[in-house]
Amino acid sequence: MPSTDAWWRDAVIYQIYPRSFADGDGDGMGDLPGITARLPQLRRLGVDAVWLSPFYPSPQHDAGYDVADYRGVDPRFGSLGDADKMITTAHELGLRVIVDLVPNHTSSEHVWFQAALKAGAGSPERDRYIFREGKGDAGELPPNSWQSVFGGPAWERLPDGQWYLHLFDVSQPDLNWDHPEVRAEFLDILRFWLDRGVDGFRVDVAHGLIKDAELTDWTAPSVILGGLAPAGPPPPMWDQEGVHEIYREWRAVLDGYDGGRILVAEAWVQPEERLARYVRPDEMHQAFNFPYLDAPWKPAELREVIDSSLAANATVGATTTWVLSNHDVVRHASRLGFPAGEPRKPGIGIGDPQPDIALGLRRARAATLLMLGLPGSAYLYQGEELGLPEHTELPDEYREDPAWERSGHAERGRDGCRVPIPWEADAPSYGFGPADASWLPQPAVWAEYALDRQVDVPGSTYELYRSALETRRGHGLGTGSLTWLDAGGQTLSFRNGDVVVLANFGDAPAALPSGARVLLSSEPLDADGRVPTDVTVWALL
Repeated sequence: MPSTDAWWRDAVIYQIYPRSFADGDGDGMGDLPGITARLPQLRRLGVDAVWLSPFYPSPQHDAGYDVADYRGVDPRFGSLGDADKMITTAHELGLRVIVDLVPNHTSSEHVWFQAALKAGAGSPERDRYIFREGKGDAGELPPNSWQSVFGGPAWERLPDGQWYLHLFDVSQPDLNWDHPEVRAEFLDILRFWLDRGVDGFRVDVAHGLIKDAELTDWTAPSVILGGLAPAGPPPPMWDQEGVHEIYREWRAVLDGYDGGRILVAEAWVQPEERLARYVRPDEMHQAFNFPYLDAPWKPAELREVIDSSLAANATVGATTTWVLSNHDVVRHASRLGFPAGEPRKPGIGIGDPQPDIALGLRRARAATLLMLGLPGSAYLYQGEELGLPEHTELPDEYREDPAWERSGHAERGRDGCRVPIPWEADAPSYGFGPADASWLPQPAVWAEYALDRQVDVPGSTYELYRSALETRRGHGLGTGSLTWLDAGGQTLSFRNGDVVVLANFGDAPAALPSGARVLLSSEPLDADGRVPTDVTVWALL
């Protein structure tokens, strides 16, 4: 294992979506043995750690984020023995392993919720969740006006007349984090996985555990991923003060283990100053930087987010993270193929406006070099190192994201970024598994993005990523500091240690500083050695 001294502060962490990374047995579903077999490729790519989306037993109503048993492995993905082997293999390769933890809600098939259904109103079993009587003459109306982020009301009525809260799907009842049994249970879950060797937890919906005690009405529309007002008090279901007490308790547990175990917050919180409160010295170690992911491909807006992110985290002594894609958003190779400044789309499908594929990949490569040139930690989403676009023409009949149905087919949802990734152009399922089976259909264009078509090919997106990670490590960019070199205009240019990073957003080529020696460029420079439009360059000066 590498050094444990604050390794996360400059780490590059690679997200694995287990369903879609590698299928070891040919059933069309990715699994833990498949992941273990492919870990050497991630070591060669040059990442420091992997983060796995949920692989726990689950009815899979929300792709595993509806957990039925937090101490097991769903048979679709393997066994606890397979998890142990994966963790051991990763450590032997020098990779750390972060697993998803989903504490805001359980599956409706969890033993606790099933016990609550049987026990009835007013029972101790129901106290572990958020059950309430309804409004109206006969309790026929929901307890308040809250809406599910997947669409529709956030309350479901049972035959006995009580309602339960589900901020996500109806199959994902929210836990009552004011209940001591809930808190004790998750402390034990943390220890269970820490004892098995995991290096940390990515905490799903970290800003949602505590609700306003009065369940105050909130009429603003819910938005999948984000949508919180940047000013004023937070909504009554998000970013409540009580979450911080929970994470201080969790941090104390992790600090009792050696090896630098970490907590990572998925918290859609604005402004950055409030997000920074999650990464104070006695709470979490990192929080995803969603304002950066949401920033348009425009220099002034990106610079503002970079500055505010670094400044907010500096106040609490925390590192800043950078991310462009994950399992919840349109891949940035497609997202950036639309005109700069358009709002982020909640999925793309047949009949929707389609991105400019070439422009999207060009900008995605430039955006990646810009991101990896910044000080702090970076997260990569599986397949982005191949330049994978969104599957923007996925037939609607294959969609599984609950957002598709609960929104009344108004939002295509997130399936397009979750399609199994290609490893070998001429193999069944493009090398995803030993058979043609694939839980979501892969588009024919996957062949041209396959890993075996890009390894050792100069100029390929994969080799750009591999070179960038090697150069980033060699020049200590993750532990460096940023000094801006330009005063605005259509470029972003900064120094990080001995490296100058210049990204050109303008229509005209941009000149590098005199005497600069190019280390890496997202696309070739022009005949005069200038930086073309939508290109980022790293250079020594």
